[in-house]
Amino acid sequence: MFNKTADPTTSPVPRPPMPQAGNGAKSILGSDLRITGEIACSGTVEIMGEIDGNITANALIVGQEGRVSGSVKAGSVEVKGRLDGKVDSSAFAMRSTASVAADITYDTLVIESGAQIEGRFTRSKS
Repeated sequence: MFNKTADPTTSPVPRPPMPQAGNGAKSILGSDLRITGEIACSGTVEIMGEIDGNITANALIVGQEGRVSGSVKAGSVEVKGRLDGKVDSSAFAMRSTASVAADITYDTLVIESGAQIEGRFTRSKS
């Protein structure tokens, strides 16, 4: 009934491959996004917007414009923006633009000059 002939002068635009779920996946939450609730991810979560709730992930990156309020449990946490709450991580890094008001449990710790911290650091008992 419907028939369309292919135009030989045009070629189809290839689609980029979709990321696979799992430990290698990275989820980016944009700057125009505001979430209230729980976030769980087996890969990496990069926050550019605002999150009010608990986050569980393999790795968490809070971007320079990102804001997180709540509990965080992640293998590694890198903060460039604002984080308020409680953090349990193996590796915790605060970049020079970070502002953190939290109680942090860590195995390894990096704090760059200029980062602001209010809270308590506790090294994991391993």
